Amino acid sequence: MPAAMDPFAGNDKRPVVLYDGICRMCNFWVNWVLDNDPAPGRVRFAALQSDAGRGLLERSGRDADDISSIVFVTPDDAYIKSEAVLEIGAVIQATSPISAVAKGIVPRPVADAAYDAIAANRYKIAGKIEALRLTDAGRGDRFLT
Repeated sequence: MPAAMDPFAGNDKRPVVLYDGICRMCNFWVNWVLDNDPAPGRVRFAALQSDAGRGLLERSGRDADDISSIVFVTPDDAYIKSEAVLEIGAVIQATSPISAVAKGIVPRPVADAAYDAIAANRYKIAGKIEALRLTDAGRGDRFLT
């Protein structure tokens, strides 16, 4: 990724949550993280379908068109599936039922299998929003496009 497009090239090293910008469930999750992320915000966001999202997918060794999973990108690593959710929770210091995976109650392969089943059916479960979400009113500085 060219330095001019790398969101970690400047002073802002906050990790980036890559989410499906048309998935209603994914957008609910983005809202939950925004609401539970302490000010001024420990994480940023980019839709998987955006130029920034596609670039970060490639930077992470994934196909630019792969919208199959949430991805949590730090300056040095990328996490997917349940591991991404756990890393996001750790960074924003929030707990949720998914925290049971981190505590070893639910083994990671089982958590990832459940994640895959939900992700594969997310549009059937929750539907799609009408337009690709690239930002958020009043919190646009938290979104990369």
